[in-house]
Amino acid sequence: MDTPARYFDGETGLRLDVALSLDMSAQVLTLRHPDLPEGVQHWPLDALRALADQARTDQLVLGLRADHSCDSGLIATARLTVSDTQMVRDLTRSCPDLNRRDIAPGTARRVVTRVGMAAGALALMIFVILPAMAGTMALIIPIEREVAWGKSMVRQMERMMGGEKAGALICSSPEGDAALAELTQRLTAPTGVEYELNVSVMNHEMVNAFAAPGGQIVLMRGLLKAADTPEAVGAVLAHEIAHVENRDSTRGALRAAGSAGLLGLVLGDFAGGTVAVAMAEWMLNSSYTREAEAKADTYALTMLDTADVTTRGFADFFDSLAEIESIMPDLPVYMSSHPQTKARADAARAFAASQGPTTPLLTTPQFKALQAICD
Repeated sequence: MDTPARYFDGETGLRLDVALSLDMSAQVLTLRHPDLPEGVQHWPLDALRALADQARTDQLVLGLRADHSCDSGLIATARLTVSDTQMVRDLTRSCPDLNRRDIAPGTARRVVTRVGMAAGALALMIFVILPAMAGTMALIIPIEREVAWGKSMVRQMERMMGGEKAGALICSSPEGDAALAELTQRLTAPTGVEYELNVSVMNHEMVNAFAAPGGQIVLMRGLLKAADTPEAVGAVLAHEIAHVENRDSTRGALRAAGSAGLLGLVLGDFAGGTVAVAMAEWMLNSSYTREAEAKADTYALTMLDTADVTTRGFADFFDSLAEIESIMPDLPVYMSSHPQTKARADAARAFAASQGPTTPLLTTPQFKALQAICD
């Protein structure tokens, strides 16, 4: 005896009330209706698949496995809704693969190909297109907006370092502030700078320094403590000023923000958290291009020389940092993000040998006050 069921062809919207019969000897489910091609279709039982996630439990919605075609009149997207309780029971018992989820032939290859293409496109965006865009944007972004952006990045860095509110980790003392201002003025007055620099000291043991967009430069307490001379601190400051003046910090931050935002869209968290963390991480581990580092070194050496300050402090400071890193390898130090340290230190020593008379950058009391600015 035939059982009623509802048939949908899946393409034209055709809906038919068909008659079903189950032939266990032939292992087929037969559908009959005058409007079907040749009036009949035969669905092999081993090709039947139940559609998952159906709202109703008193019926069975069937389709055929993705790679199956049993005759020229069968439409692959056809669906069959069976509501008869006995037929549902018979099909469930007779079709062991009814709830199997098939993967069409070639799916793995297509997935791998598309993932590879997507990864290639993502790499192209991050390593080619975004750097080019960042370089252009760094030149056209208004300075006032760049300054505001840089200040917000410094605040984000404070939060990462444990500061509960803006300015909580920024060190200040009358004598220390005066010494820092004197050091900055001594370096920049002869050369002149485009930005109004905001140089500060952050209360953290990390032996590091970073430049944020818009003239924001931060020296860590650990870096001041590790320096033996004010000229060493001045060399680091001059190097960071170079990155500010060349807009390397702005260019790098734009690239970090773009990369983090793009990855956030792909991997999740595109609300800003990933971008903020990525930019903060980038500032701590400022990885400029070799060309940018070479330009910053040249700029720093010239700035020190113009201010009548010996560049030997540059080399001596890197030498002392090498000793710190060998003793405390887990402590992030300034030179760890700057490659070819020995060669650059040797270049600074050679430059110092060619200099004329120089004068101390700060007096001994001033340097002690600067080192104690966070105490």
